[in-house]
Amino acid sequence: MTQLSINDIGKHLTIAGRLKARPLCVYGAETVPDGAVPAPSISSCVARAILRTAVRRRAPAIYLGEDALEDCCGGGVAMFGFRPFDPGIKYFVSYGSKTFRNGAAEYLRATPELVDENRKLMGKTTPPGRLVVIQACEDLEDKDPGVLSVLCFGVAEQIRNMCSLVQFRSHDPFAEVLLPQGASCASFVTYAAGMVERAPKEAVFVGPCDPTGNSWFPPDHLSLAIPIKIARRMCEDLDQSFIIMRSKVAYPERRTKVQHRES
Repeated sequence: MTQLSINDIGKHLTIAGRLKARPLCVYGAETVPDGAVPAPSISSCVARAILRTAVRRRAPAIYLGEDALEDCCGGGVAMFGFRPFDPGIKYFVSYGSKTFRNGAAEYLRATPELVDENRKLMGKTTPPGRLVVIQACEDLEDKDPGVLSVLCFGVAEQIRNMCSLVQFRSHDPFAEVLLPQGASCASFVTYAAGMVERAPKEAVFVGPCDPTGNSWFPPDHLSLAIPIKIARRMCEDLDQSFIIMRSKVAYPERRTKVQHRES
């Protein structure tokens, strides 16, 4: 197969998942791409700005960088590697401390020490350029500015099928589809784009596994962040896989309902 353009990869993944939201791609840049806007101008939450870019057909590319951090969530800035994490965040993410944010807490981790241990295991986070750009695959046409990963959003069945497509050529049944902890923006971008030092390089990342985004992320949706190498492989495998060869199994026209009954 001739190497697909980023635009074509987006089209193939849209077919694979029957996606309604646009697949997005992630890459580093030294200058602002034409028409791109700072992510914080859309939302202080980078992850929320990313979702908006996917679901709005004419939404421009967004970016984050040293000159585009104002009003951005501190966690997002750190997750993209532009600033270190505030030392007090370990209390906020766990059960709080009177010395940090007046004791506010998210109760996402059992202890502050566990937060520190998790972060050490992840290693350093490094942006791939002066800017991190998130853009719809369809807007790149024949250009490839060095795309690192592709991000898709869909309902559970769509993401399940895409995960099965990842495993079409998988040797290890336990290694290639992961749902790791972390902020939504890490699930969407930093893990799959190779920005986190010790994140697996040969895996896709299902998410978001962050309940703090539940107020804006659709309750029936999931994200799937895919390193570009795996995205290309999925596209190459698509025509041979169950999605095309057994499309009515992948996406049934008729369904049997399981009735819920009181015990």
